[in-house]
Amino acid sequence: MTKTKVSYGPLMTASLAKQIAEQIRESITDGTLKADDQLPTEEELARQFRVSRPTIREALKRLAAQSLIRSRRGPAGGTFINRPSHEEVSSSLTTATALLVSLGEFKIPEILEARQELEVLCVRQAAACCGEAELDAMAQEIEIQRQASISDEDFCASDVRFHRAIADATQNSVLKFVMFTVIEALQPIENMVVFRVREREVIVRQHEDILAALRSKDADAASQAIREQTAYLRERFDAAQAMRRRKIGARTA
Repeated sequence: MTKTKVSYGPLMTASLAKQIAEQIRESITDGTLKADDQLPTEEELARQFRVSRPTIREALKRLAAQSLIRSRRGPAGGTFINRPSHEEVSSSLTTATALLVSLGEFKIPEILEARQELEVLCVRQAAACCGEAELDAMAQEIEIQRQASISDEDFCASDVRFHRAIADATQNSVLKFVMFTVIEALQPIENMVVFRVREREVIVRQHEDILAALRSKDADAASQAIREQTAYLRERFDAAQAMRRRKIGARTA
């Protein structure tokens, strides 16, 4: 592992720890610092930035919270630039996305619209290159969804896995990465809103149509099946909202 010497610019009057973290982060994103490079010690960083060691510790905490650095104890220990996995980065995005939804930044109709366009892109790609493993994964989830005895929670979890398998079937790392956030963060929120008013049989039939189209490598049929499911979910969302308004009206009355 190499220890890279980096020169940093002067600091402004804003939070010193924040500025230090941003300068180190910039060194990581522009490639000056690479994965597994070792940062200078707290004492050396404090001397470079002309700040106290507690300020450096706070800056490093900020970077660690973003999974940009990791610490290791022992004779060969120190602070190193992290090499985050796709799962770690996707998980962070999922958490942030769910927070934005809870704060009202994203509306369900917007989520459905964006998800439809992205999934149409996915099924068109998957129709051309999906493998048997992904098709079998979708078929297994459909079998789970057909079971009348499974709970709403388990049905929703299987629904998420089915759509993850569609993304996996694209064989495209970027699409899989992007869809992780859409499926893992946004789809459960959709399900939470509409699960009481949707019919499982309809969802299962739509999943069967998607799978059949992908097995036949029919991109147009797969795209149409995605659009039909989105339209159904949008209609069910409107029904759920109407039900909610009636309940509120009844309580007010």
